[in-house]
Amino acid sequence: MTVAICMASCGANAAEKTQQATSDKNTEDSTKTETMAATDDKYVKITTTEGDITVRLFGDTPRHQTNFLKLVGEGYYNGTLFHRVINKFMVQGGDPDSREAKKGAMLGQGDPGYTLEAEILYPRHFHKRGALAAARQGDQVNPERRSSGSQFYIVTGDKVDPSVIGQLAMQMRQGEMQAEFSRLANENMAQIQAMQQRGDRQGLMNLQNQLIAQVEAKYKDVPAPELPEEVKNAYTTVGGAPHLDGQYTVFGEVVKGMDVVDKIEKAQTDANDRPLTDIRVISATVVDKP
Repeated sequence: MTVAICMASCGANAAEKTQQATSDKNTEDSTKTETMAATDDKYVKITTTEGDITVRLFGDTPRHQTNFLKLVGEGYYNGTLFHRVINKFMVQGGDPDSREAKKGAMLGQGDPGYTLEAEILYPRHFHKRGALAAARQGDQVNPERRSSGSQFYIVTGDKVDPSVIGQLAMQMRQGEMQAEFSRLANENMAQIQAMQQRGDRQGLMNLQNQLIAQVEAKYKDVPAPELPEEVKNAYTTVGGAPHLDGQYTVFGEVVKGMDVVDKIEKAQTDANDRPLTDIRVISATVVDKP
């Protein structure tokens, strides 16, 4: 099995993004290293221009729950757009830059100035249809898979054909190996950049092959993860986005208003997946359990 990353792509742009990710991490709330105990589930109603969506915030992802509730209390989401919509996949929002964005402006880089420590609890929480999860930067610049401080998405994926459900475990393993390669590459970033600056293509290739060998050796005798029956049943009967499992923090789910989410995902979009007609969050408020 080969890890499909080309180290030659880790150029100045990647270095810039890595620096930004580090900056975000350093400006996160001072509680970032403290252990947070699980809490009760909480509920938030998101009123949009297309209707209301009520989500449950899992108590066993307390960092994400606490942060989401804080932003809701501050009115942070009010006026923001669902700026990225992909039919039969997901709808994404929470970018503060979207409030006053002009038509056609590219969005998706805004945040409150910090990231959140990952709380990935697969298979307890997975990317079934209706799952609420945190967006983040990619593994190459974010090997810890830290979440965006504000951006979130709701899964709308199709049902998975039972005949291919067995492939999901192998896809998960490939994702694990990809993440391990990204972590190793990040550890060697200074060396990578130095070789790139002097045009040492052979050195880059040799290092890439060394890291791939390390990854493959680590997973050589480790069996692929088994999918729990609950997960298999959900993906084949309800749908979702299983290729994201184990890589992003799922911290809630839609409990009411999935028809509104479906309406949003059908919106016509531009080349950057932004709806041609703005779909806006009017308000977000904490509510009692429906």
